[in-house]
Amino acid sequence: QVQLVESGGGLVQPGGSLRLSCAASRSIFNIPLMGWYRQAPGKQRELVAVFAGGSTTNYGDSVKGRFTISRDNAKNTVYLQMNSLKPEDTAVYYCYYHLTPSENFWGQGTQVTVSS
Repeated sequence: QVQLVESGGGLVQPGGSLRLSCAASRSIFNIPLMGWYRQAPGKQRELVAVFAGGSTTNYGDSVKGRFTISRDNAKNTVYLQMNSLKPEDTAVYYCYYHLTPSENFWGQGTQVTVSS
């Protein structure tokens, strides 16, 4: 079992920034996949940004150029820096930790609301 503790969500005005953190209870070094997904009301969960093996990163098309994923292996923590936020970025953001198809875990989610 892996516990994932997310933090950093909140209310921000359009154009603002937030940084999310996800602290894992196990090592994140070299795991196959770890990162962030989000789900807005009435929509499916979608990719935001992930590390997909080593330092390879993948971003959702809607966040490219605005969001940056990073990690601190010593702290078993992944971060999501979100800049130039838009109202359509409003969603619950989930941390995801994937070792194998049968051993993968989600965080509890953190709400991000972009509104004036």
